[in-house]
This record gives sequence, structure tokens and C-alpha cells, in this order.
Amino acid sequence: MDKNKIRLVSKGPEDTIKIAYTIGRYLRPGDVICLGGDLGAGKTAFAQGLAQGLGIKEHVTSPTFTIVNEYYGILPMYHFDVYRINDPDEMMEIGFDEYIDGDGVSVIEWAEKIQDILPPYYLSININKKLEEGDNYREILLEAVGEKYLPLIDQLLPLFNIIH
Repeated sequence: MDKNKIRLVSKGPEDTIKIAYTIGRYLRPGDVICLGGDLGAGKTAFAQGLAQGLGIKEHVTSPTFTIVNEYYGILPMYHFDVYRINDPDEMMEIGFDEYIDGDGVSVIEWAEKIQDILPPYYLSININKKLEEGDNYREILLEAVGEKYLPLIDQLLPLFNIIH
């Protein structure tokens, strides 16, 4: 297995939230999390778990129509849903660069739509449905993009049962 990747299994939304909660406890100001996966894969549940790990008490919902929701806990979390973005310039109009360079954690659903404006470093998290295993079974792949997130991967490795 690559040293920059962790492959995890979730058997339901509760597992997904627990995994994300654990990761959220290790995040720092300026961290960027890019969430990928099909509709209904569990990206919003993952964002909810991250928020809990960041000490956020509010209920987290997907900002499909507003593009970004802001939540405040131990650290701020800026939750983006860029599914409806047609041009990355739309992101710059809402101050995207200020969010990702700011004092909080940026969580971006459908990040592949704005690949051209992502920073050179981020934690990529792809959630894939594994229907042959059951409706709620998910494979969650964490990947450090850029060297900045390699230490985070190293910290997380012993916390999870890794599948190979």
C-alpha cells in the first residue's frame, strides 16, 4: 500500500461519521479536505463527522444552493458543495482563496469540478459505494495530495483497521 493512502471500510452512516470524527480531531487551521463520491455515497455524513471532531455542535447540511456554509467550533469549518459550479471563477467571486488560506478547515464536496483552483496540497477523501457488500457498505480512501498531509496519514494509520 502507498504510504500516502489509507483505505477504510464503513458498514453504515454511523461508521462513516465515526471515521470522519477521528480525522476531524487531527485537523489544523488551513487544512483542505476534498470529498469525492457519487450522489448518496456519504459525503455529507462525512462532513458531519468532521464537524463533530472539530467541536461543532450545529447540524451540518450540504450547502448545495448556497455553495458554502460556515460552522464554528474549536476551529471554523467552511463546507463547500461545488456540484452546481460551472466555472471555477464562480468560486473566486465568493472569496474561495480567502477561505482556504484562512483560520479554519475547508471541506469541499465535488472538488474535482474546481481542480484547477485547488491548492497543491489537500487531503483527498473518496467514498465509494460497494453495493455487492450491501446498501450501506462504503470504501473510504484517504490520500495525501502533496507532502503536507503525509504526517496526518502517519498519525491516522494506527487509529484504523486498514484493509489491503
